[in-house]
Amino acid sequence: MSEEILINITPMESRVAVVENGVLQEVHVERTLRRGIVGNIYRGRVVRVLPGMQAAFVDIGLARAAFIHAAEISQREGAAVESINALVREGQTLVVQVTKDPIGTKGARLTTHLSIPSRYLVYMPRTSHVGISLKIEDEAERERLKAIMARCVESEGIEHEGGFILRTAAEAVPRSRPGNHAATRRALPGKLGASASPTRKRNANSIVIAETPGTRPTNPWVAVNADHSAIAAA
Repeated sequence: MSEEILINITPMESRVAVVENGVLQEVHVERTLRRGIVGNIYRGRVVRVLPGMQAAFVDIGLARAAFIHAAEISQREGAAVESINALVREGQTLVVQVTKDPIGTKGARLTTHLSIPSRYLVYMPRTSHVGISLKIEDEAERERLKAIMARCVESEGIEHEGGFILRTAAEAVPRSRPGNHAATRRALPGKLGASASPTRKRNANSIVIAETPGTRPTNPWVAVNADHSAIAAA
């Protein structure tokens, strides 16, 4: 099977297409004046609970409230997912990540299962799993990376503070680099929870990690308010 990723960048927009065996599979378009928010992390407030849909609407400071399903809050899977009423209530704050941009009259889609990527690893605050990219096939290298992460997790005392996936870029890099990223990444969710103090109905109750529309932090690990003021640097 052949796979190609075609990228076209102009001053006004960037376009990416994924082609498998000559057949178009995916197209992504991002315009300069309207950047997407997928991957952004916010501290939002539940504004409406919908038991019939097993879902809720969350205000994250955008024009429309965002949508989250019970399965994106619960740690359970399938039919074992709890009732939405047992998971959230109106007025409750949630740290959420955008999984789908708003489209038309529909708000963004959210999840509480955060995934925070860096160059060498992906940090997942709500899991305890440590995994290695399947694209790293050399067994000795996989064992080396597992040992690096095990030492880092133990030395940082973060055995119960989230999980990591070592990305393909971590292959053959010095052992200090993934460890430094792990030590830095694990501090971000704590800063999210501690740094946001809602003061207004809109915008001030949201925090973004990574890039927000119109903002390009020089440090990619800066936590940013929805009004684009920096909160803390990791």
